[in-house]
This record gives sequence, C-alpha cells and structure tokens, in this order.
Amino acid sequence: MDPLKQRFYEKASALATEMKALLKEHGNTKIDEVTLSQAFGGARGIKMMIWETSQLDANEGIRFRGYSIPQLKELLPTGPDNEPKPEGLFWLMLVGEIPTAEQVDWLTDQLRERAHVPAHTFTMLDSLPVDTHPMTQFILAITAMQTDSVFARRYGEGISKADYWDPVYEDTLNMIARLPRVAAYIYRRSFHDSKHIEPDPQLDWAANYAHMLGIPDKGFQSLMRLYLTIHADHEGGNASAHTAHLVGSTLSDPYLSFAGGMTSLAGPLHGLANQEVIKWIFEMLEELGTRTPTKEQIADYVNKTLAEGKVIPGYGHAVLRQPDPRFMAQKRYAEENLADSDIVQVVWKVFDVVPGILGELGKVKNPWPNVDAHSGAILVHYGLTEYSYYTVLFGVSRALGVLAAGCWSRALGMPLERPKSLTTDWVKAFLKKQNA
Repeated sequence: MDPLKQRFYEKASALATEMKALLKEHGNTKIDEVTLSQAFGGARGIKMMIWETSQLDANEGIRFRGYSIPQLKELLPTGPDNEPKPEGLFWLMLVGEIPTAEQVDWLTDQLRERAHVPAHTFTMLDSLPVDTHPMTQFILAITAMQTDSVFARRYGEGISKADYWDPVYEDTLNMIARLPRVAAYIYRRSFHDSKHIEPDPQLDWAANYAHMLGIPDKGFQSLMRLYLTIHADHEGGNASAHTAHLVGSTLSDPYLSFAGGMTSLAGPLHGLANQEVIKWIFEMLEELGTRTPTKEQIADYVNKTLAEGKVIPGYGHAVLRQPDPRFMAQKRYAEENLADSDIVQVVWKVFDVVPGILGELGKVKNPWPNVDAHSGAILVHYGLTEYSYYTVLFGVSRALGVLAAGCWSRALGMPLERPKSLTTDWVKAFLKKQNA
C-alpha cells in the first residue's frame, strides 16, 4: 500500500470508529432548526452534511483542514517560485497533515505515472463541434474516462462495503492525474487549431498543465500553482461539491460523481461566474472606449448596470461577509508580479468602487468581491483571453477537494443522501393547524 493511501486508511479507520461512538451517544442531539424560508430558499445555511476537507467561515473565509490561505502559502511545499504546489494541498485535505517536500515529490511522481488518458476520450472529443462549450467538452471527457473506473469494476466483481474507499482512492488519483491533459487538449482543440502540446515529465502537476496550455511564461506556471490551490475546495455546501457528494452517495463511481459536480460548476450562478466577470469588464472597457478608465467612469458604468436590473458579477457571496481571501491571494500575487498590467489595474479600481455603491444600496449582505472578481484579469494578462474556458480551470482545481472528500465519504460509510421534500399544500395545512 502506498504511503498516502496507508496514512488515509489509518486516519479514516480511526475517525469512522470515533464517528460511530459519537452518533450512538449524541445521534438525537439537535444542531439546527429549519425555517420555511430555508425550505423555500434552497436549503441555504442548513447544517445537514459532513465534509472533512475544508470549512467556510463567514468572517475568516475558507480554511483547509483548519489552515487559512495565507498559512498554506507559508507552510505547504512550493515550486521554485515560492507558490504552493496543489499536490501538497491534496495531501493535506486527504489526511489532515501538512506534507513534507519529499511527500509532495512522491505524489507528483504518482500523478505522472497515472496520467495516461484512454485514446477513446480524445476520439470522442474530436467528434464534437469545435465550438462546443469547453465545459461541455470537459464533462463529456470525464464521463468517457469512466470506462477505466476501478471502483465500478471492483463493485461489479463484489467488494465489501468496508473496502469501498480503496478503489475510490485509486480512481481519485487516476482522475486528478489525467485532468490537466484532458483540459489542455480541450483548450488547444477549441482555440488553437488542435495544435496539441505533449506533457513535460520534468514539471510538477500545475506547471505541466500550464505548459500544455501553451503559455510559455514561467510566471504563468506560478499562477497555475496558486490558482489550482486556492480554487480546490470551498466546503461541501456549494453546488458543485454538494452535487458530487450527492451523486457519490448513490455509489456512482468518482468519474460519474465528479462529472455531475462539473455540471453544477457550469452554471452561471456558480463556476461560470468567472466567465461573466471578465466579460462584463470587457464590455465596460469597450463602451467607455479606454483600457484605463477612471474610478468615476467605472462608478457611472456600475450604476448604469444596476439601473438596468443587472448584478455586478464577481461581487457578493452567499456566505462570506468580507473580501474573499482567495480574491486577496490573487491580488497579492498581482501586486508582486503584475502591478503594471492595465487589466489588473481595472480590477483594482472596480474593487475600490463597487463595495461602496452596493453597500449604500443595502441590497446585499456582502458587497465585497469573491474569487471570480480577480482571476480573469490575471489570465488575460498572460494571454489566456478565451474566457469561456475559465471554468474548466476552476474544474481541474475543484477536483482536488471534491475527490478527497469522496474518499472520506466512502471510508466513513456515508449513506445515500435523501432529504424530505414538502408540497406547498402541506405547508399551508401545517400553518393552518399551527394558527388554529
């Protein structure tokens, strides 16, 4: 058994035992109350699932196994640029321990060994119209690779429930290894006449993805290490994570579970928002006729957007009540590396303008930027201007969190997720009885 799998097995076995004892003693303890507003409002904020890999705090932002993004930047093993390697974050999310540089190097080697993509996946992609949305291609490619699922094969052969976690772990590492190759193939196929770039076995996971995209700037490799780290997880209640968890609870294999999660990420109210942000900025610059607008011009355009009944994409968050730490991590990266970029300067001016306007309106609890508000501008600076592709980048990163969490769900024997639904007639009858 490999060292990461062994450590995960030890951790999971211990927690599973602890969880059973906890539920035996406290299983009937109430931890929340549900209101009609929550039932009608998308179950927002209801405490109803276990997600080991990260937790979102409204004031402090996302913490991965208790560590904030600034702490991870200091503690995780890094590339030559001092940006954390996403492989290290995966190790942390899976076993709750900051890995050593040697452990991360081992995991990088593992991912290289597992990165072979079945030929039929590329054949399937090449059969699609070239203008098929990149996220549609990504979802189909993930589904096509399901033919290699270790879990599906071993479940079909007959496997003890106690051992489900083992083939799920194998599928998880195999899929994480393959995703950059598939995602880069989609990018080169869609936007660069299918002039594909072979992997570089000397590079780490994130840098190799940057290499295969075809952007030679070493700074872009640094960005990818940061980008794929900070987008990896955002606790379990967000749409893509929750979808992957729900599908996985049916014992669908990790490929199908992750593909389901990506269909959620492709929605405009979730991962597609990063595409909408840079589109809005481009439209603003075109209407203003300048790449260097003043704050006053931006404020006028923001007010115009709001007057038309539209939202300012990239601002506001369902949970956070301060600027998204992921936004701030990208801002610090840009301050250190891209301070002279016109498009980055625009993002900073928007940051100076929008919260004040939204705060005065009083229509949003959090007028601050989320992660999507900055990522597109940095990508544009490095030449990745095809914003319909941005959510695929997000998806490659999000695999680290949802697949690590999937390993835990199977190791802990999490059941089929099945909430109780209500009809409005039931609600009206209930309220009538309450008021009688």
